[in-house]
Order: sequence, then structure tokens, then C-alpha cells
Amino acid sequence: MSAARLWRNLEHLSGESRLCLACNRWLLRARIADFFGAISRLGDGVFWYALMLALTTLGGAPGRRAALQMALTGLVAAALYRLLKRCTRRPRPFRAHRQIIAPVAPLDEFSFPSGHTLHAVTFTILALAHFPMLAPLLIPFALLVAASRVVLGLHYPSDVLAAALIGGALATLSLRIA
Repeated sequence: MSAARLWRNLEHLSGESRLCLACNRWLLRARIADFFGAISRLGDGVFWYALMLALTTLGGAPGRRAALQMALTGLVAAALYRLLKRCTRRPRPFRAHRQIIAPVAPLDEFSFPSGHTLHAVTFTILALAHFPMLAPLLIPFALLVAASRVVLGLHYPSDVLAAALIGGALATLSLRIA
């Protein structure tokens, strides 16, 4: 069975396409589209780079260690999700279903796993391990990044869930190694 057929069967059995379409319809409200578009753009890296810079400059030696761990783990996360995308080659929802629109351009061609979510979960766990007081900021932001990927028609829920699991495992491994 081809990878494309396997993904179509998964979508059919799970109902993911219908869920993606329902979430994507929220974009009919301009404010919601703008909001999730902005969250997604921040999740491209801007927010995380700013956080690492803030930790480095304001967090003293613990902040520098946290930022370094985040940067190094982020490089591993980027390599891992790119490898997984090349291996799985899952088409993005807006490419597979003409009813789903993507108001923002994807950063790459394939859907599985969500790199934004993988990084959001990884960076959130690592930052909170060093600075737990950041939880009220980081946890909601990471959840919004994950939601934005489905709402914007760029990922299926399973892409986001798998990325969250991979990001959690990667962050846990990084903390154990450090």
C-alpha cells in the first residue's frame, strides 16, 4: 500500500478531514483568521528566539544554560521533523481537500509531523524545567500554536498530536542528558 493511500485511509477512518474542515471554517471570521495567522507566524521561531534571547540576557547563568539547551535541542528537533516529513510524505490538508483553505503559506511541502508544534512543546518543556514561573505564558502559547496549525488548514490533528508526543519525548531526553 502506498503512503498516500495509507494517509487517505487514516483520514477516512478517523474523520480527521471533517474535523480539519470544521476548524478551518473558523477562518471565515477575519479576526480569528488574523489571530491564528499571527500566532502561527510567532511560532515560526520569532517567539522562541526572543524567549531564548530574554533568558540569556535576563536569566543570568541559569538563563544562558536554558537557552543553550533549547537551541541545541531545537536543532535536533528540526533535523528529526524534516527527516520524518521526507519519510512519511503526508500531503497537507489544504492540498488534499479543496474545501480546506490555507491563508498562510506553509514552510515546507508535507504535513506529518507539525514542526511548529514539535518545537512549541519541546521549547515549552525545556524552558519550564528551568523557569516554571513562565508556565502562564508558555503553556497557552504552545496550545495556540498547535491549534493554529489545524485551523489554518496546514496540519491534521494527528500531525499535531504526534508532534506533541515527539516534542515531549525529545525535551525529556534532553533534560535527562543534561
